[in-house]
Amino acid sequence: MQLKKEESFLQDFNKASGCEYLETNGLGGWSGSSIVGAHTRRYHGLLVAAIHPPTDRMVLLSKLDEAIAFGERRFELGCNRYEGDIVHPMGNQYLQSFRKDFFPQWTYKVSGIEMKKTICMVHGENTVVVRYSIERADKPFTLELLPLMAARGYHELGRASSHMHWDVGFTNGIFHTEPDGINNVYISVPGSTYQHSPRWFYNFKYDVEQYRGLDYTEDLFNHGIFSVQLKEGDELNIIISTENPEGRNGVELIQMEFERRNKLLEGQPENETIKHLVLAADQFIVKRSEALKTVIAGYHWFTDWGRDTMISLPGLTLSTGRYDDSKKIIAAFAQSVSRGMLPNRFQEKEPPEYNNVDGTLWYFIAVYKYLHATGDDNFVLKEILPVLKDIIHWHFKGTRYNIHVDEDGLLYAGEVGQQLTWMDARIGTWVVTPRMGKPVEIQALWYNVLKIFAELLRLNNQVEDADLVEQSAAKAKESFDKLFWYEDGKYLYDIIDEDGKPDATLRPNQLFAISLPFSLTEGEKANEILNIIEERLYTQVGLKSLPSDDVHYIPRYGGDQWHRDSAYHEGTVWNWLLGAYAEAWFKLKKDKLKIKAIIEAFTYHLNEACIGSVSEIFDADAPHYPRGCVAQAWGVAEVLRIIIDYGLYDQPHSKAKSKESMLA
Repeated sequence: MQLKKEESFLQDFNKASGCEYLETNGLGGWSGSSIVGAHTRRYHGLLVAAIHPPTDRMVLLSKLDEAIAFGERRFELGCNRYEGDIVHPMGNQYLQSFRKDFFPQWTYKVSGIEMKKTICMVHGENTVVVRYSIERADKPFTLELLPLMAARGYHELGRASSHMHWDVGFTNGIFHTEPDGINNVYISVPGSTYQHSPRWFYNFKYDVEQYRGLDYTEDLFNHGIFSVQLKEGDELNIIISTENPEGRNGVELIQMEFERRNKLLEGQPENETIKHLVLAADQFIVKRSEALKTVIAGYHWFTDWGRDTMISLPGLTLSTGRYDDSKKIIAAFAQSVSRGMLPNRFQEKEPPEYNNVDGTLWYFIAVYKYLHATGDDNFVLKEILPVLKDIIHWHFKGTRYNIHVDEDGLLYAGEVGQQLTWMDARIGTWVVTPRMGKPVEIQALWYNVLKIFAELLRLNNQVEDADLVEQSAAKAKESFDKLFWYEDGKYLYDIIDEDGKPDATLRPNQLFAISLPFSLTEGEKANEILNIIEERLYTQVGLKSLPSDDVHYIPRYGGDQWHRDSAYHEGTVWNWLLGAYAEAWFKLKKDKLKIKAIIEAFTYHLNEACIGSVSEIFDADAPHYPRGCVAQAWGVAEVLRIIIDYGLYDQPHSKAKSKESMLA
């Protein structure tokens, strides 16, 4: 499928401003906005740099608005919404098309001039290249560029103040300033002149922030204006960076980045959906140190989370053949294990948080799948198995948050005021879905942990130890079978609570008892579970977290943080669950056409919201409007994993494309 928006859509501001583009740099930084250029989030910016990868992100250069001038005529191509719902200028009226291939690209037509604009972020650098290609021009013209600085942390909003540094340097077409007095911003505009005219622009309005019940207006600072003379056939490549771009060539940078991205497709089927998802997957894999990598859970506000990383790892790295990246991620998290637990998340400037039970268990799944994909038993047995042994030891001994193996062989987890599973919304001290006790997916994961650990011990010639672990797995399965089947509903209880009482709430978590490598529920019971989930929880964009007839069901996700968090797992649709859903279908029915239909029903979403990526969540009720993070790692990873691992499209990928086809 082509990812493209045409003139009629782009010139409808309210529609088009709801779609976004995203470029990333493998460091945790990005370039992104709405596809008409009007920011709708505080997180939007032309250069959002990761100062200490993958965190400490700064919105440095917010925008670079353009205008075309010749004679007495002037046409502004920029687009902004201001307080009072004023849209000015309305440069989207000159947009003819937007497309997302290897890079986002726009086509403008205005008074005999046709200009293509391409934005590319360079991997491994806080650098953005903006290319303007003049396809047609009846006469020479001046392109004016208005840089608007934010120079703030990415969670913040800026206001006019004396803290903005006004001093600049401009030599040989290279502009330089330290807008916050700390971080450098360079803008290279070859062949340009620069007019210094410092001023503030006030009250930009960010619609999504308003929808989310947050502060939503900002002031941006302009140091001056660049002007450059252009004519038909010209190409202008602007480099924006935290490093001095002197001597660098924007054409070469874009070509280098194109070749890197195109190489990611080698060995993959020739299929547009796969291409878009492989490129989207690349955006989440980032540097944590010189030797280690990690996964950004979602853009724009997440850092790296243990649970999300381990769920995402197979689809992002194994299905795509990025085995070295997978190894570096597994090694990175091995170094962060504490008291038998993986971090729930790495914070910006604080120690890691360990408040999760499932991320550690998903680590075993990731290691197991890595071993089966690569055969790298030397790494797994020598470097990772000792870490896994320590994790097992702590879970039997007992670790944080009352996580421990109970007498029945099942895994207990929970303390009052803590949210430890993936259904982790908390508002102040109120845990929306506490699930304290023995959650169903935790037991499925724990059973898989034991089976995987036993297999690794055997591979390491520790047969007696493996047999003991198998006994623990058998005990857990026996207890699970006794406790979790809800006969009246013909599905599994979601949790056995701290008092031993079962919770019959119908949730999608029970799917993991079927879909994980070692099924905990099989046969007729598994089929009955799948049937009721299809009937009451399945949507084309994912699975509902509650059925619509549940008293706690919330049909829409929105409003302030209290309303958003209270709806997060009370009906809201989660796309990443499509992976377990499709996996269960194949395990039980061996129906490849069915799982292909599941995936193809979803792929329209790649051409809405963040073009080419997958949103975090969706409204529970149709039309299932996308919400939350605009690009979520596990959503991309699980859809991609199912497509590739089950061979839904099997035509081999052709040789690398030419530079001409890249920017056609």
